[in-house]
Amino acid sequence: MNLKFNQDELAIFNIISQAADRLGYPVFLVGGYVRDRLLYRPTKDIDIMCVGSGILLAKAVQQAIMPKPTLSVFKRFGTAMIKAADFELEFVGARKESYRADSRKPAVENGTLQDDLQRRDLTINALAVSLSKNNFGEMIDLFDALKDLEQQRIRTPLDPDKTFSDDPLRMMRAIRFAAQLEFMIDIDCIDAIKRNRERIRIISQERITSEIQKIMACIQPSVGWELLFNTGLLQIIFPELYALHGVEKKFGLAHKDNFYHTLEVLDNLSYRSSNLWLRWAALLHDIAKPPTK
Repeated sequence: MNLKFNQDELAIFNIISQAADRLGYPVFLVGGYVRDRLLYRPTKDIDIMCVGSGILLAKAVQQAIMPKPTLSVFKRFGTAMIKAADFELEFVGARKESYRADSRKPAVENGTLQDDLQRRDLTINALAVSLSKNNFGEMIDLFDALKDLEQQRIRTPLDPDKTFSDDPLRMMRAIRFAAQLEFMIDIDCIDAIKRNRERIRIISQERITSEIQKIMACIQPSVGWELLFNTGLLQIIFPELYALHGVEKKFGLAHKDNFYHTLEVLDNLSYRSSNLWLRWAALLHDIAKPPTK
């Protein structure tokens, strides 16, 4: 299977292909750009991965584009970025990673195409398209991701316990993508999230909040919040919201479950407005009831 490019994409991808060929690097489109193109979702952020130095490739591409675009280099991460023709191109070398139990920040070393793809969070984010001269446009699918896209399924490239334990933020990302794309999470992944949920404690609040904001921006945010609740993550990352759950009977009388009521209010508001502040107001409108009681 070959991915078809429009004229603007083809122009920039040919420049990248020729620059990589001069350096002797195999080069690939990877990650979210490939996924979104296959799902017909608009995207301008393009990840370029080469078996070699991403920074050297970015510099070579910069020299080949006229007028010369701005190049941003992030030596600490081994990446570089170019903005050209309405695209944001990020360049990185193929790598493999190893993790310590107390950190999601890996030790990184140079790797192969397979090393790089299998370290990714989900199969649907582990597709690649070659930009090398000998097989330009060819799709590379090592983990049956095309089938997962067709079946609207969220899975991990490797054993989900390893994937989620290595970088616990991937549990949040799996839930966020399920909510964004309206996909189902594979039962093995759900079970692995439940087993590894305590690992989320090593993730910074900023990274967790970023994923929550993306869940809140979904068409139906309740999907993400219910997944967080059902996997046990919600009790850890947002105990105040978790505390809304449950119905207590007094003298044979009971009130509604405020957790599910809150999600209903959030969805009803979200059908009418994409304003995140309004959505947060809907989510938090009953948040004081448990401590007040």
